[in-house]
Formats: sequence, structure tokens, C-alpha cells
Amino acid sequence: MKNTWKIYMLTLISFFVGTSQFSIVGMLDKIAASVGVSVATAGQLITVFALGNAIGTPIVMVATAKMNQRKQLLLALVIISLGIVSTLALPGFGFLMASRVVLGVGTGVFVVTAYAIAAKLAPPGRQGGAMSNVAMGFSSSLVFGVPIGRVVAAAYDWKTIFWVIGLFSLLAIFAVARTIPAMEGEASVPLGKRLALLKNPRIAVTLCVTFFVFIGFSIVDTYITPYLATVMPRMEREISVILFAMGIASLIGSRLGGFLADRIGTVRTLVCSMAVQALALVFLSVGSGWVIVTILLLIIWELACWTFGPTQNFNLISLAPEASGIVLSLNSSFVQLGFAAGAGIGGIAVGGLSIMAITWISAVSVALAAVVAAVSFGHVRSFSSAQR
Repeated sequence: MKNTWKIYMLTLISFFVGTSQFSIVGMLDKIAASVGVSVATAGQLITVFALGNAIGTPIVMVATAKMNQRKQLLLALVIISLGIVSTLALPGFGFLMASRVVLGVGTGVFVVTAYAIAAKLAPPGRQGGAMSNVAMGFSSSLVFGVPIGRVVAAAYDWKTIFWVIGLFSLLAIFAVARTIPAMEGEASVPLGKRLALLKNPRIAVTLCVTFFVFIGFSIVDTYITPYLATVMPRMEREISVILFAMGIASLIGSRLGGFLADRIGTVRTLVCSMAVQALALVFLSVGSGWVIVTILLLIIWELACWTFGPTQNFNLISLAPEASGIVLSLNSSFVQLGFAAGAGIGGIAVGGLSIMAITWISAVSVALAAVVAAVSFGHVRSFSSAQR
């Protein structure tokens, strides 16, 4: 019990760290206007954050492998604080892009280390619950961070939310230094050994499915605020409520994924998730004139997207149970690469075509993921039949 409050402290810090990532989605149009760029260009702030997270995190983790985990956590918080200071202090879009890279690296290092520390702080048999508490902090930042960012940006300057996060980051550094004990990190896994798993065709194909699904998610999620503003121009105040409802749907979807995987199986859950995503996006493309229908379809789409995530994690663990940590780390990197690619593709679509094009382009990406998955599952069944 003595460490329970420390785990909840990590959960609270995780919420603010996650908010630094997700809040920008809710105020992308405000940021674009303040720095004098188009919404499509501003969307690349999500791209560089995701690339910093996906590429920078494993490099920093390998470079700091000899540090104890408290120092790694403090390093992550210092990197995040530097990213926030540069966001607030440095002028121009170029410096803002660089700040997002720094925040991406810091966030990635924090996530990995916070999970590991929470598991060690928990009593035997309760490590999973401790890690899920930290995950809840990040999930909550998606639910509340995006609409809060929208509300704050509408009422004040968009940088206000980063002043708040920066203050809490400084408090978090002090709290971690005083309360978290020094813990030896696990043996570092070289990048070469991590990437060697990609030689396994089933794992490589499964990660490709993750990549295409999250390209589809990022295309819409990155530009969801300007999309809603276009579809319902007279409902500016309602946008934050819609974003909040979509965040709630993401939480429900995360729970639903595990439930369905246990009831109908992992493969069926993944296929159903991708099918629902694609159908919702197609209907959005043809029926965006009806506001209520648009809102319902977006909530269904969000629900299906987040049903996919935990189910895919379970699927990957079943493919390589002896290297579960490595495959989950790879999956996280492919998620972030999907975020980066989706934000880039969405930016091209918004700048070259129309904001309304993001739904059908996203549908194509998810459909491609479903085709790759279907071919993969077909090969697995054929292989299993041949073995019999």
C-alpha cells in the first residue's frame, strides 16, 4: 500500500504528459492562424512529434541504458520541460516544429519508463493493474486533453495550456526526485535485436496492418477540428463537446477490444474493427451534410479505432510470447510512424484537395489494412491446415 500513491502520482503526471501531445489536435486551426501558416502545414506538427517519438525514443533508451530508471524518468521530464519552454519562448513555425520533436522524444521516454517503474512499485501479482493505471492517465489525456485544449484556445491564447503543463512538469520533476526510489533498469536490448523480429513474416505483416490502420486514424484525427468546423460552421461552441464524446468513445473502445477478443476471438475482433472503421468513413464521405449523422458516425469510427489497439497488442504477443516486450515496442513505433504518415498525407489532401477528402482517403488506408490482414490470416489458416 505504501507505493500505491506513487503509482497514482505517475498516473497524474501521465495525464499532463499526454495532454502535451493530444491537446494540439483540438486547437490546430488556432495555432495555424497564430503562426501564419495553413491548417495543412500546421498538421505537420503532429507528424514531427510522432517521428520524434518513434525514432528518438529507442535511441535515447539505448543510450541511457546504464542509468537507473528514476534518472531516466527525470531525464524524460527535463526533455519535456525544454520542449514546452521552447514552445512558449521561441518565435516562428520552424522553432515550433523543433519543439514538437523534443516533446515527442521526451514523451516516448517517459511512457516506457513510467510503465516499468509502476510495475516495480506494485506488489506481486498487481503489476498489470499498476501499468493499466499509468495507461489510464494517457487515455484520460485523450478524452479530456483535446476538448480542454479547444476550450482554452477559444477563451484565451492557445499557449495557455502549455503554461499549465510546463508548471506541472516542473512540479513533477521535484516530486519524482523526492519520492521515486532509484531502480536499476532492465538489460538493454540492442536495436539490431529489436529489428531482427521484422524478419518474421507474420510479425512484419501484422505491424504493416498496424501502420495502415493508424495512417487512417491520423488522417482524420489530425484534422478533426477544421473538419468539424467545415461540416458544422455554426456550431463552434459544440465542437469541444463533440471532441469530448469522441474521447469517451475511445475509452469504451479500448475496453470493448479486450471483451470482444475473449468472446469472439482476436482475428474476428480485428476484422470487425477494420470493417466498421472503413464503413463509417465511407458513410461520412457521402453523408456529411447531416450534422447528427456525422457526429454518430465519428463516434462509431472512434469506438472501432480504439477497439483495434489493445486487440492488436494481444495478437502480437500471441505471435511472439517469448519477446512480448520487444514486439509491443515495435508496435508502438509503427503506431507513431502511422501517426506521422497520416498527418503528412492528410496535410497534402487538405492543401491540395479539400478538408472533406480526409474521410475517403482514410477509408482507403483502412481498407488496405484489412486486405493485408485478410491475406495474412488466410496464409496462417493454410499453414495450420498443412501442419495437420
